[in-house]
Formats: sequence, C-alpha cells, structure tokens
Amino acid sequence: MLTIAIVDDHPVKRLGLEKVVSDAPGLTVAASVQNSDELDVEARFDAVFLELSSRTGLPVAPELLALSAHGPIVASAAWERPPMLGAVIRAKARGYVTSRSRGEVVVAALKAVGDGGFYVCPELVDRFLAEMGRSGAEEPSGLAPREVETLRWIARGLTHAQIANRMRLTEATVNTYAKRIRAKLNVGNKAELTRMAIELGHLPAEVRQFPAA
Repeated sequence: MLTIAIVDDHPVKRLGLEKVVSDAPGLTVAASVQNSDELDVEARFDAVFLELSSRTGLPVAPELLALSAHGPIVASAAWERPPMLGAVIRAKARGYVTSRSRGEVVVAALKAVGDGGFYVCPELVDRFLAEMGRSGAEEPSGLAPREVETLRWIARGLTHAQIANRMRLTEATVNTYAKRIRAKLNVGNKAELTRMAIELGHLPAEVRQFPAA
C-alpha cells in the first residue's frame, strides 16, 4: 500500500482528491494538509501530491525542494504559462499533471511516482519534451539574454528611459524588448511582469522597487 500526502490549500478540491486517492486500490491517504509546513518534519511518504495552481506568481522551487524531503512529488498546476513547467522541472518533481486532469490520471501519476517511476500526463507531454530539449543554459521562458536583463530592470521599478540609459540602448529598443517580453510571457502589465520575474527566479520575492539612477 502506497502512502500519499496531499498538499492543497483549496479545502473542497482537497476533499475531492482525498476521496479519489482513498478509492484507488493500492493507495492510502496518510496526510492531507493545506500547506506543506503543516506536515510533521519527520514524516515520509511514498508520494506527495502538491497543487500549485493557487501559487501563481510565487517561486515554486523552494517549496518543491523543501517538500521533497517528505517524498517524491507529483506537481499539479494550471500550466497556462510556459515558465511554470520549466520551474518545476528544474526543481526535480517526479510527476506532472494539470489541475484539470481526471482522477484516474492523478492516480496513475501517484502510483508511478510512488513505485519509483516518473509520470507526465498526456496533456503535458509535448511541452515537457520541448522543455527537456532546451540547453541547460537556455532561459525556459524563451527570453533572450537582453530581454531577461530588461525584465529585471522593469521588475525593479525603472522606467524605459532609465533602463535604456543603464543598458546603453535607445528607449525605442527597450520598448521593443518590453513588447516581446509581454508577448512571450503572456502578461499585460507591469505588476504581472514583476510577478513573472519573481517566478522565473530573476528577482528575489522581497525586492519590489529599485532606486532610480
């Protein structure tokens, strides 16, 4: 019997998942909590299900790495934005499903990971292979190096004119970079750009503004 821990901060969804896991042959719910810090520090499980959908905009790697001490992780998220899957891959989760995956898919993922294997749900296979095909140094969001630099300065609160001065570019070039960044990250405003910079690891969560120069 494989022991499963469920970490999901949505109580109704968590109850539904508890039933799905409990009804599946060979699986038992050993813990079900809202946040990972509610788990006993010494607790170990055959697999840990972590719902990431409500953690939009937050760096996922630290939580995944900390939670992996309790057992191999099956991560679930909406996966609408490309950086999310890349971040989870780098954090070495062992299973990947979407928040819309059917119960039998979640069960298959938990069994595969609990038995020491690896699982990607059918909806994510193409995206997963694309992420794995990137070079280790390539930015998982598809941003070019200068676009990453521009994103960092935008997230730190600089205007396009200030960024142009720092990067020794024209303001028109910075405007072009900003448009490309918004298109690649599928975001529409500065607040969302800042959120994505944090999620991609380009800006510490505590940094919101940077003194203008």
